[in-house]
Amino acid sequence: LEGKILQANDAVSEFLGFRPDELLEQSLSRFISPEETREFMAALDEVVERGETRNAVLHPRSASGEVIPTSLNASALRSDGKVIGAIGILRDVRELDRARAYAESLIKNAPDPVFVSDLEGKILQANDAVYALLGFRTDEVVEQSLSRFISPEEKREFTAALREVVERGVTRNARLNPRCASGEVIPTTLNASALRDPYGRVIGAIGILRDMRAYERVVRDLRASQTELQEKILDLEKFEEVVVGRELKMIALEKEVETLREQLERMKAGGQP
Repeated sequence: LEGKILQANDAVSEFLGFRPDELLEQSLSRFISPEETREFMAALDEVVERGETRNAVLHPRSASGEVIPTSLNASALRSDGKVIGAIGILRDVRELDRARAYAESLIKNAPDPVFVSDLEGKILQANDAVYALLGFRTDEVVEQSLSRFISPEEKREFTAALREVVERGVTRNARLNPRCASGEVIPTTLNASALRDPYGRVIGAIGILRDMRAYERVVRDLRASQTELQEKILDLEKFEEVVVGRELKMIALEKEVETLREQLERMKAGGQP
């Protein structure tokens, strides 16, 4: 109940590099920092006093001196319904940390604006492309909610999308028009997906913004071209109507001339002067 290790499997010895006799009867606090010892003891108290399962992130120092990032899952050990200790499961998260560092590198170097937010939509991290798009400094973006940069109506849409991402772990798309530092309203699309911790719990969201100004310019140009083409077609149709009308009049006139010529020929044939 005081955090002293009573039993450990071979995986613990292999993980930390200590012999069993160097682990047993020792407190876990021997292998972690004073700050993490306080966190560990607080977690242990909850496990022992309330019978709850607790998770914590620890960085024990191995026999070689390496500080190993781990996640601890601690649950109550019971006998006849009474809590007599705790069972701890350590998970090596070095690979996860490397993956997280790689992901952070990808975010930083991504060509599109990418940001990480907490469960309430507050921006925790953003790459340079975000600052380039919005024209704000780092301190004007980080720790701010994205809703600061969009209209109240779009804030409701963004909040609804974030809620779906957080509660259901789904990926959502939305159209947003954030106002940049210069006052320009920039049309963008937002792709938001869930950010999870080592235990699979959703702890935030990753958002990717795409500047749609060039796309909308192309759409406007196409629509303008389409309108211009339609106007030219209407002009052509009107011209055709005029030409066809003239042709019909010419045909009618030619028929009248031909009729008069026939009448004249008949009159000549009848001997009339």
